[in-house]
Amino acid sequence: MNLGEVSLVGSILVFDSGFGGLSVLEAVKELLPEKRYIYTFDNEAFPYGELSDDTLIDRVNRIILALCETHSISIVIIACNTASTLVLPSLRAKLDIPIVGVVPAIKPAAGLSVKKAIGLLATPATVNREYTLALVNEFANDCEVVLVGSTDLVKIAEEKIQGKIVDKEKLERIMQPFKDKVDCIVLGCTHFPLLREEINEVLGKGYKVIDSGEAIANRTMQLLSERKKKGDIENTASLNEPNIAYYSAKNSDVEKLNKELAPFGFTEIRRVPFF
Repeated sequence: MNLGEVSLVGSILVFDSGFGGLSVLEAVKELLPEKRYIYTFDNEAFPYGELSDDTLIDRVNRIILALCETHSISIVIIACNTASTLVLPSLRAKLDIPIVGVVPAIKPAAGLSVKKAIGLLATPATVNREYTLALVNEFANDCEVVLVGSTDLVKIAEEKIQGKIVDKEKLERIMQPFKDKVDCIVLGCTHFPLLREEINEVLGKGYKVIDSGEAIANRTMQLLSERKKKGDIENTASLNEPNIAYYSAKNSDVEKLNKELAPFGFTEIRRVPFF
């Protein structure tokens, strides 16, 4: 099917640097299974935690705007904690549709913790961001907070999606700072829920592991409901329209992705237009 002939009215655009956003997309699809989805990953610049702020903002804006010019988008989800702490103001200034970001679930973790000791597992950029520290100060000031930043864990999650075996020894070393110190751990990167089973295995019993997927899904449903009531969007797209995944750079890994993306409902994978 020619993409120029596809009119994805009311489509939900989910963006991430890699495949971590699939954990958010999965949560949103549980609440909104009838919607059509566009998933976009910026593999050319992966991982985002190693980019300068200006470069990250520029890339995300260019990719999102290109896709909003190509398709009719009803809402954009920035399913990347690192990007969400930076790009939301610039995108909201350019687009007249809702933009939803992802923030670490510090507040619910502080409420769930019995020991009043929580952990935040995120990328180094997210851990060190003033925005994150402000969340800790506002919602977890009565808790001891252990911060762990890891780029390796992002890469491990990407490799798992591509069918590679998870290195449990490396994962255990990353999780070691939390052992016997906290009872609730926040997954502050959307890649990390893809490793929830392995994380629970290496941690053992006595830990709650939470992420922002459910909260983002609920917020998305609320915003779309508000738009529908105002008559801004149609209820759903045509059943003939496919879910489409976009990448920013073609490489050997991209060519293997059709099989991995199929369980998420994506039947086409294309390069980001005009980028």
